[in-house]
Amino acid sequence: MLRLRSARTVRGGESAPFAPRCPLPKPASLPTAFGVALLGIALFSAMDAVVKGSSFAIGVYNTLLWRSVAGVVLAGALHFGRRPRWPGPAALRVHVARGSITTIMAFLFFWGLVRVPMAQAVALTFIAPLLSLALAAVLLGEHVGRRAILASLVAFAGVLVIAIGGTRGTSEPQAWEGTLAIIGSALCYAYNIVLMRRQALQADPREVAFFSHLVLTILFGLAAPWLAIVPAPAQWSPILLAALLATGSLLLLSWAYARAPASRLSASEYSGFLWASLFGWLVFGETVGLATMAGAVLIVIGCVLAARAAQAPPEAAEL
Repeated sequence: MLRLRSARTVRGGESAPFAPRCPLPKPASLPTAFGVALLGIALFSAMDAVVKGSSFAIGVYNTLLWRSVAGVVLAGALHFGRRPRWPGPAALRVHVARGSITTIMAFLFFWGLVRVPMAQAVALTFIAPLLSLALAAVLLGEHVGRRAILASLVAFAGVLVIAIGGTRGTSEPQAWEGTLAIIGSALCYAYNIVLMRRQALQADPREVAFFSHLVLTILFGLAAPWLAIVPAPAQWSPILLAALLATGSLLLLSWAYARAPASRLSASEYSGFLWASLFGWLVFGETVGLATMAGAVLIVIGCVLAARAAQAPPEAAEL
């Protein structure tokens, strides 16, 4: 999800251009690390379902506000339990920047999620890694070859297939509104990926989790005098469950990516479509249409092409 999936690839890459702040943990076997990553993504997808259900009851804003508050408590216990030093100015700037982008990203995603099926929403978010290529070219001056451009076009075709297929036969504007909101969330997540690499130089996953929740709470809290409501007792269970699932998923993914290369684990990301399809069917009775499946396949093909282009030498990438 496009939610707090912000620390997925913090430490997994073998070719990271920086020295780690502390010794890397002993590598685990690839099947073990891949299985842990799959479980982490499953928890995130379960959180999507919980947040979507809660949003129907108390709205997207209040669900995210109180989930963030609960996340501050949970992640804060993990972070301050080890008595860390307060982060320096550079780290704080990155925390605030990423937290601000995550706030917009999360609200757009879940606002759209209550308007479109879960599988369709998650399939649309797969465009984020490709959007990050364009942002890296603009913000970091990185070269983008012909293969990467082709990959982006293939994935964009997948987005069009999902968008048109998901809104066909309906006159309700909410379908298009939800689709556009999720695409906007994916754009925010693409920028989030760029910031994520910078943040990895400054903090470990526990600090990242705490400050992500904290910045979200502060920013969502700015509108609290006008929008916040105190949830009924029955609503606290799903809110706490969502915070617990998000924190648990973050820890699992951090563990996996610290023990196996990100290039070997990145395919686990696409299991999110299967989990979203499953939870959408079990919880909301949603079905997956042919357009959504076809579009998801095109987006995955585009991501694979982009990954191969990124691994190729510059001259080969231009062939």
